[in-house]
Amino acid sequence: MFPIRDHNPSGRTPFVTYALIAINIAVFVATLDLANDDRALLSFYADYALVPSFLSEGFGYTGLLTSMFLHGGWMHIGGNMLYLWIFGDNLEDKMGHIRFALFYLAAGILAGLVHYYSAPFSNVPTVGASGAIAGVMGGYILLFPRAKVDILLIIVIIFKIIPVPAWIALAGWFAMQIWNGLGADPMAGGVAYWAHAGGFVAGAALALPTFLRLGGPRFWSQTHGIPPHPAAVYRRDITRVPRIKRK
Repeated sequence: MFPIRDHNPSGRTPFVTYALIAINIAVFVATLDLANDDRALLSFYADYALVPSFLSEGFGYTGLLTSMFLHGGWMHIGGNMLYLWIFGDNLEDKMGHIRFALFYLAAGILAGLVHYYSAPFSNVPTVGASGAIAGVMGGYILLFPRAKVDILLIIVIIFKIIPVPAWIALAGWFAMQIWNGLGADPMAGGVAYWAHAGGFVAGAALALPTFLRLGGPRFWSQTHGIPPHPAAVYRRDITRVPRIKRK
């Protein structure tokens, strides 16, 4: 079960979301050849991945940032970019381009720190934008809890697309990260579940100022938990243009 699209048109072109997707794909393509050379790959990860034991020894802090733009395979980057494509534009619409860019980076760094504290002596390199994108999902559930999100449900050979409120889809995803994190060994390789969970919480917290600026619970009541269609926003704003004085 995973989201494949939402039904929330945004009111502005999400330049930052597009740029982040382009940068991640460009970096992934540029580093594809490293997969054929284990020594080169390990050396590259030592320089740019997040290695918790390095932080414990007092270096490697840049990995908190650079690891957010590295991915370990086609499925890894494909899933992350899909989620960023689905949820990033609406958050960027409400925050603005610069605030959203800072929000994304901050959520990713905080997610990396949560992963670090879950296994501070691990030598396993961690890569991926999942923590930052989990932050986007955390911000989305705060601003648009009742937005319709289509999820793909796979039962054996049956494929079904079901529209559900965003809070159900994203809260379910968050619960899965906690459940899997409790059962996984943080010192081993695999999925960094605590980075996902930490990024989600960080994103919700970082989106709180935007939520309050928009009106808090009043914003929910005005929009029913979903962003209004851009045309509706435009028509409403036109009626609020103040009178002007003619010289």
